[in-house]
Amino acid sequence: MRLSLNKAIRLKAKAPLLLHSLYLPAANTSLPFRNVSTHSKATTLTLTTKTRAFLPSPFLTCGAAMATAACVQVKEQIELTETEKKIFARLLNTLRYFNLQTQLRVAGGWVRDKLLGKECYDIDIALDNMLGSEFVDKVREYLSSTGEEAQGLAVIPSNPEQSKHLETARMRLFDLWIDFVNLRCEDYSENSRIPTMKFGTAEEDAYRRDLTINSLFYNINTNLVEDFTKRGIEDLKFGRIVTPLTPKETFLDDPLRVLRAIRFGARFGFALDEELKKAASCDDVKTALAAKISRERIGTEIDLMISGNQPVKAIDYICDLTLFWVVFNLPLQVEPAVSEGCYRLSAAYLDATWKLIQLIGCSSFNDEQRRLSLYSALFLPLRNATYKDRKAKKIPAVNYIFKDSLKRKASDAETVTKVHKSLDKFLSLIPCLLSNDDMQLVKVDWGQEFVDVPLSSKLRVLTGFLLKEIKDFWRVALLMSTLLYPTDIDCTQDDRDKHFQLDKRKDLFVSVENAIVKVLIKFGM
Repeated sequence: MRLSLNKAIRLKAKAPLLLHSLYLPAANTSLPFRNVSTHSKATTLTLTTKTRAFLPSPFLTCGAAMATAACVQVKEQIELTETEKKIFARLLNTLRYFNLQTQLRVAGGWVRDKLLGKECYDIDIALDNMLGSEFVDKVREYLSSTGEEAQGLAVIPSNPEQSKHLETARMRLFDLWIDFVNLRCEDYSENSRIPTMKFGTAEEDAYRRDLTINSLFYNINTNLVEDFTKRGIEDLKFGRIVTPLTPKETFLDDPLRVLRAIRFGARFGFALDEELKKAASCDDVKTALAAKISRERIGTEIDLMISGNQPVKAIDYICDLTLFWVVFNLPLQVEPAVSEGCYRLSAAYLDATWKLIQLIGCSSFNDEQRRLSLYSALFLPLRNATYKDRKAKKIPAVNYIFKDSLKRKASDAETVTKVHKSLDKFLSLIPCLLSNDDMQLVKVDWGQEFVDVPLSSKLRVLTGFLLKEIKDFWRVALLMSTLLYPTDIDCTQDDRDKHFQLDKRKDLFVSVENAIVKVLIKFGM
C-alpha cells in the first residue's frame, strides 16, 4: 500500500503556502482567487512591495517570468444562468424544509468552465454528510410538497471495472440532469486502479481528483468558489495542467489520468507541468496504463481527443510522452514490419489533414466525416500492415487497433479500412478526372468484371463503382488521396506545412471534387 491520501495531504500542508503560489503578480496586486482549507477561512492575498522584499529570489524570478506570459481570462466569481438559479434554489429549499445542515457543492468541470466564461450543462453535486440517493429522495419529497413532480429519478450503481467507483443518484430539474454523490477519499492498492472508497472531507475529495483545475468546488450554500488545493484557480489562470498530489503517485493510482491530462491540456491549450510529463513518460506509468486500464476507457479518451477542438495537439502530446504504441497497441506479428518511429509520420499526416480540412472549409465535412478523416490520417502509415488471425486470414492492422486496442465500434474500423483500401484506385483516377482522359486508367487492377467495359465509359463506370464502395465517405478517401498524391511523404521532414504544400493540395482536392460532382450530375448518379 502506498502513501495514503490523508497522510499526503498532511505532509503537503506542512509546506509553506508559497509552494502553492509560485506565480506572483506585481506589487500591490490582489490575487483574484481564494485559497481554502478545512482549518482556515477564505482569504484574498495582497502583495505589497514590502511583502515581496521578504520572498526568495526564485519566487520573484518565476513571478516575473509569468508576468510576461499570456494569462487565461478567469472570472472572479461565477455567474449563474436563470436555470441554474432555479435549480440551486430548489436544492437550498430542500435543506430548509428538512432542516438539514448539508453543504451542497458543485464539483469539477462545471466550476472550471464557468470560471472560464463557458457554459456547462454537466452539473455534479457533492454532499458532505449523506449519500446522493438519500438527498434525491429528500428533493423529491420537497418538490411533492410544493405540487411539483420530480423527473427522471435514478440511481446508477458503482461499476469499478468501468471507472465508476461510487454510486450516483440522478434527477432532472428544469430539463437538466443533475448528479449527486457524497464527498469521498480513496486508497489504492498496488496492482489495481479500483480504490477503496469512504466518506471524506471536501479537502480530501479535492486532492483525490486528477488535476488541480478540476478540483475546484462551488459552494451553493455560501455562493463561493472553494480552492482546497490552494492552486486550482492559479493553475487555471496561468494555463497549467498539474496534479493535486505528486504526478507519479497520481498516475500509478489511476493511469487513465495521464490521458485525461493530455486531453484537457490540448482542449484548453494549457501547458503540461514538467514533473507531470516526466511521470507520464516513465516506464512504470506506461506499464500501469497498459495493465490497469480497460481498453474501452482508453478508446473513449482517444475518441474525445480526436472529436475535440485540438486533436493534433493531443496526439502530439501522446507522441512526445512516448505513449503512442501503448495506446495504439499493435498485434504481435505485423507484416510488413512497422518502424518504431512511424508514429511521427502518423502525427504529420494528422496535422496536415486537420489543416487541410480548415483550408477546404469545415462545411464540406460533417462531424462524423471529419472524425473518421482524422482517424484515417492517423493510421495512414499503417494502411498496408496486416496480421494473421487464428484462421491464418490476413487482417488489416488498423482493424486490430480499432477493435482491440481502442474497443471502438466495428463501423469505425470498417469505414477507415475501406478508405485505406480505396486509395490506390482513387490515386489512379485523379489524373483522369483532371484531364477527363480514359487512356490513363491502366495503373491499378480494378478486377476482372471491369475488363470489358468500353474505354469511353470506363472513367464514369469506375468512378461510380468507387463512390458506391465507400458511399458517404468518398470525400474522406479523396482527402487522403490528396495527401498521398503524387508520392508518399518523407517522415524525416520537419517543416510539415512546407513539405505538404497544403495550399496546392487544397486546390487539388477542390478540382477533383468538382470533377467527380460533374460526373455524378452528367450521368445522373
